[in-house]
Amino acid sequence: MEVWAAAVVALYIFTVAWKLREVWHMGVRCDGANAFAVTALALALVLGGGASLQLTVCPDFYGGALLGCSLALMFGMERREKLLLPSGRAVLVTGCDSGFGRALAVALSQRGLTVFAGVLDENGTGARQLTERGGDKLKVLQLDVTNSSQIEAAHRHIHTWVGDAGLWGLVNNAGVLQFPADSELQPLAASRRSMDVNFLAAVHLCQVFLPMLRKARGRIVNVSSMAGEVPMPGLGVYGASKAALGLFSGVLRLELAAWGVKVALIQPAGFRTNIFGSSESAARLRDELVATVTPEAREDYGEAYISSLPGRLARMSQQSAEDLSPVVDDFCHALLSTRPRPLYTPGQMGWLLPFLHRCCPTAAFDAIAGRLFKHTDCRPAGLQSPQPRT
Repeated sequence: MEVWAAAVVALYIFTVAWKLREVWHMGVRCDGANAFAVTALALALVLGGGASLQLTVCPDFYGGALLGCSLALMFGMERREKLLLPSGRAVLVTGCDSGFGRALAVALSQRGLTVFAGVLDENGTGARQLTERGGDKLKVLQLDVTNSSQIEAAHRHIHTWVGDAGLWGLVNNAGVLQFPADSELQPLAASRRSMDVNFLAAVHLCQVFLPMLRKARGRIVNVSSMAGEVPMPGLGVYGASKAALGLFSGVLRLELAAWGVKVALIQPAGFRTNIFGSSESAARLRDELVATVTPEAREDYGEAYISSLPGRLARMSQQSAEDLSPVVDDFCHALLSTRPRPLYTPGQMGWLLPFLHRCCPTAAFDAIAGRLFKHTDCRPAGLQSPQPRT
């Protein structure tokens, strides 16, 4: 019984230590308070397990078990953190006009990879900044991910460039947020565009570039969002498109394992990028919403509530972090690590909220979400009076 107890507790200690290391690397470092809490909890569990082990078995076996677990943990960390040499590898990154895409394209080119940076406007400000900062390793491509002819043109250009070596990486980063609004109010055209850009475009690009990725036994990295796993009021369609991409990534990971192509999902939380749009784009989307909302919904929600919706974008942007380096670091790890993880969750609460969503009772999580995701103080007109509509 003592041997079995030792084995069980040793496995327990090893698991706690491993999960601590996983959680720390997957984004907790972005939030000091969360990092401290998780570290303190894990250390308490390890010490408690160690004390239990000491009381049940002899010291020699106790020390041997801990030594074995420590060696296994160090070996696993060394293997996982080993990075591949970047020279001779080429990567296609979509959505490089700004945000994650632009930061990643510059970072990869500075590491020595050849980067094909897809942009919506090859003559725009973002493209010019890429050219200035990226050097000879960065190639700017006109690439609207919903335009089949532009995708085919990019494929021909990249195939000519990489030849038989193949394409090492495809990063499906391009995405749109559209307009945070109650699902009932969301224009159907905007919903279709969200699915086209955030999900179907990634499917199309994977299908087109997989022959080149197989040659290199390379990587596919898809960019999702915490909204794709955690239900967030106002982001129903956006979250659905990212959830579809997340599930597709999981299936693709299983299907391509035999080919040596690895698939990773980046699920950022709380970073400020141009996906929030400008005041002009918010006004345009609001006008589209007002033009398509039904008379019944307009009466129930009221003009005041509908007019308050653009403020959600501003508040979400203000609450987001400007430093994109945690996301870029995870991108680079997914592309260059010998053992990339299937999921990366950089950002404040990037792992905590999904954990609560999976583990908390529905009523408890709904109460948490109702407080966290309240981006307007205005209530719909139909909820301001207890009197039913006649």
